[in-house]
Amino acid sequence: MQTTTPDFTALTRTAAEIRGTVIDMCHRAGTAHLASCLSCIDLLTAIYWHAARVDPSRHKAPERDRVILSKGHAAMALFATLAKRGFFDPSVLDTYCLDGSALAEHPSLDCVPGVEASTGSLGHGLSFGLGTVLGERIQGRDIRAYVVMSDGECNEGSSWEAALYAPAQKVSGLVALVDYNKWQATGRSEEVTSLRPLAAKWAAFGWRTLEIDGHDMKAIVGALDQVPDGDGRPTAIIAHTVKGKGVSFMEDDNNWHYRAPTADEVVRARQELGLA
Repeated sequence: MQTTTPDFTALTRTAAEIRGTVIDMCHRAGTAHLASCLSCIDLLTAIYWHAARVDPSRHKAPERDRVILSKGHAAMALFATLAKRGFFDPSVLDTYCLDGSALAEHPSLDCVPGVEASTGSLGHGLSFGLGTVLGERIQGRDIRAYVVMSDGECNEGSSWEAALYAPAQKVSGLVALVDYNKWQATGRSEEVTSLRPLAAKWAAFGWRTLEIDGHDMKAIVGALDQVPDGDGRPTAIIAHTVKGKGVSFMEDDNNWHYRAPTADEVVRARQELGLA
């Protein structure tokens, strides 16, 4: 449980700057998944600048917490966050998706410092995080694993296998943050496979479950500060988010799952984010 008092203004500003960086990256590379990145950036910001015990200068320290972006299609958000946090030089972001670059559309383990897992095959991140915490427990280390998931991967059986096993093993260091933006690649989440009531499902599996506004920095920090659970339960944070958050003409528009912004749209987006 954290004891430091966060600077919410600074956290919000950091999230806006990361959004601007991601929009620039998407424009240069002409790649997909921009809106999926924008919905989870507030979560990543709160994790890396407040909750996770990490040191960019010692990114392989055995006692570090692990942050796993299970929704690997939002790799731009992870890369931009890691660069902003000091894990590697931000100039590397300019190579995103270029031939020979370490930065691809999905993250690969150790492609740059701070990437803890190869992800993007949805539904595997939670199991990976669970196994990591259990493995470190065997080594006598008490770490936490923060797993940022999509709502779509809550359709996957492997997610629920991990959800069953973690409470049984009292893995209180495991935190699932569900980026519940209500969209999947081709339609509304509820139209593909109904998830409601999502929070109740996690609670029924034995998790301490918190339901928050995933763009309210105080709510995110408040939820993260409740880890670990005093009863030995893992924590599921159901974060209600908006796909494309921060840019009015992208918000809740699933066309931005695949579209890249034009130069003019980049300017408009950065103005809305207060970065112009």
